Amino acid sequence: MRLKDSVAVVTGAGRGIGKAIAVSLAEEGAHVVLVSRSGKELETVRIGIEKRGWTAEVAAADITDDAAAARVFEDTAKRHGRIDILVNNAGIGRFAPIRSLAMRDLDDMWKLNVRALVHCTKLALPIMEKNKRGVIVNISSLAGKNAFIGGAGYAATKWALLGLSRCLMLEEREHNIRVVAICPGSVDTTFNDNRDPEKRQRILSPQDVAEAVLLAVTMPERAMVSEIDIRPTKP
Repeated sequence: MRLKDSVAVVTGAGRGIGKAIAVSLAEEGAHVVLVSRSGKELETVRIGIEKRGWTAEVAAADITDDAAAARVFEDTAKRHGRIDILVNNAGIGRFAPIRSLAMRDLDDMWKLNVRALVHCTKLALPIMEKNKRGVIVNISSLAGKNAFIGGAGYAATKWALLGLSRCLMLEEREHNIRVVAICPGSVDTTFNDNRDPEKRQRILSPQDVAEAVLLAVTMPERAMVSEIDIRPTKP
């Protein structure tokens, strides 16, 4: 129970990587605040966590709505007096060559993958700074370090996220707040529904990403990892 009595907020917690992270944090003793637009999915995750004797609560909200996001963090601070861990996991990908990329799709990705993440971080920081401790985990992607055809819009958001994370790490370390960017390759989630079934056996699982998050948040407070790249052993 390495995270006993801590409070963790996980965005995009209803499925895939976010769900695996939330369950893993709860298993280590954290009280997990589950955030996403789908209250039904979150309830399923909460019930699964509580059936195993751990604790979680549902905070259904569209974090691209500033007021809705603010309510999540205000309510969490009011109930618990702290936020020890923030996992910015919520994100979407729309893939097309630039010549055919719809501007609406680009706007949607920037709104969730970057702007909402910045806003959630700004909401959590005063609470963490007050308590003089915290870990912010930003789920980025190897797409934030590599180019591929059809990925320009998505990759641009993930490159931005890495730059943001690096700056934030330097700004907040003096407040005893650690910042880490997790950069997985392809993960076997609904994000990759159309992938060849044979190839799905070789790509990463959501639990692989959750294990990297656990490594980052359970480091001794005097130490931090600032970026973790995750690739399949046998691509």
